[in-house]
Amino acid sequence: MPLTAAMSDTENSVASRSPRTLVSVATYNELENLPLLVDEIFAVAPQVDILVIDDNSPDGTGKWADEKSHGDERVHVLHRAGKLGLGTATIAAMQYAIDHEYDYLLNLDADFSHHPRYIPAMLAGMDNADVMIGSRYCPGGGVKDWPLKRRLMSQCVNFYARTSLGLSPKDCSGAYRCFRVSTLAKLDFSRIRSRGYSFQEEILWHLKRVGARFDETPIIFADRERGQSKINSKEALAALWIIFRMGVKNWVGV
Repeated sequence: MPLTAAMSDTENSVASRSPRTLVSVATYNELENLPLLVDEIFAVAPQVDILVIDDNSPDGTGKWADEKSHGDERVHVLHRAGKLGLGTATIAAMQYAIDHEYDYLLNLDADFSHHPRYIPAMLAGMDNADVMIGSRYCPGGGVKDWPLKRRLMSQCVNFYARTSLGLSPKDCSGAYRCFRVSTLAKLDFSRIRSRGYSFQEEILWHLKRVGARFDETPIIFADRERGQSKINSKEALAALWIIFRMGVKNWVGV
């Protein structure tokens, strides 16, 4: 059956016009990065809206975002009481995209580890996908300035997630992703348990269970140049445990 014949009414509507796209950025103390990032996003994709989800940054990130939104109607801001976790910030963006009837939600980190230059390729890939992943591990992708230990750890986590959860993407742990909002609307967000870094694997698992189509486009991941990393070993170990528990459910068919 031709692709156009198989598309839903919603997908046909999206295909007949320029998709409404929301780019979400979760922030905590990213004042050094956010103004530059917003400019870069609009330079490559001036048609998108941007949603900043700020966790009460003491450095004034949220204040800057508010001021930017007053002068540019493409910029929107959600303020949260404190550091509530990357997973809950992404869910907040997903719910915002659903409530405001966007077609696509594209999420990236605020620290330039996910460069906006890849946004056009990710949006183009949505023609035949429900989730487009900016991938470090598909052909053409990679990482920059990582020590061997970190490379091995990342690759092992991805292999662990793919085999435990039956996921097809090669990069299951990265946050640079574009989602079809009509597919996100099929999820029950109350069933998502991850609040930290295992969220990236868990959301793919839930999307797989509602029939989402996955694809990947290569990116080069670079460590942040400004600000401090939010990653810690406690969250990494918690992520492995959560993936294990989901893996058990996956293999017993729960």
